[in-house]
Amino acid sequence: MRTPCIRLCTLDDDRTCVGCGRTLDEIGNWMRYSEAEREAIMAALPERLKAR
Repeated sequence: MRTPCIRLCTLDDDRTCVGCGRTLDEIGNWMRYSEAEREAIMAALPERLKAR
């Protein structure tokens, strides 16, 4: 299973990981998401990280 984790696991004030851009809820539920849900989240991550 693909994951965007880069092992830089630190949450900002919005509870978003500064390493991968996922929210705490997304990190916690990653294994429960369908492949389509994970792909949709992964597609949104570059824009999230760029907005930082």
